[in-house]
Amino acid sequence: MITNYEELSPNHIDVLREIGNIGAGNAASSLATMLDERINISLPLVKISDFNDAIHAMGGAETMTVGVLINYSGEANGMIMFLIEIETAKKLVSHMLKDFDNADEMTELKLSAIKEMGNILGSSYIGSIASLTGLEIHLSIPYVSIDMAGALMSVPIIEFGAIGDKVMFIEESFLIEDAQFASNVVMFAEIDTLTLIMERLGLGL
Repeated sequence: MITNYEELSPNHIDVLREIGNIGAGNAASSLATMLDERINISLPLVKISDFNDAIHAMGGAETMTVGVLINYSGEANGMIMFLIEIETAKKLVSHMLKDFDNADEMTELKLSAIKEMGNILGSSYIGSIASLTGLEIHLSIPYVSIDMAGALMSVPIIEFGAIGDKVMFIEESFLIEDAQFASNVVMFAEIDTLTLIMERLGLGL
């Protein structure tokens, strides 16, 4: 049994990437249905990253960011976060809501829309794990917050730092008509959960 993410083999990481790809595809379909508009999500770049590298990839610790956090529990335990730089979030939601007159404002309606997007993304990624493994997984209500990237990432650091500083870090882009908006998803699973997922997929640790 592994004790931290650094012990994952290339095959294990490939499986995590495939889960990310499936989750992104499901999320794009769900968002398109919700908005009644064609939405694509670029093929996600999935990597195992340490906390500091993940924060740097989001623009640095002081970058103002909107984060949506979902905890998952049951036969699998961990958390997933949807993260998007605040200026990008404003433009993305303005585009989605056709509210171009207030593109520079983060209104309650826009924040609610980001929260729902994060909920859809998180549910899609965790749902892909549940479908592939047959595990029963329960999701918490989503929590949304605006803060510096470093502060938002401190949540998984505090919760999971004792068993390693690695997370599954997903870089992706929303494509709406001819506009592109970059975002990230950070997913962390407890080591026992990671072991169980791999066992269910025929890749014992």
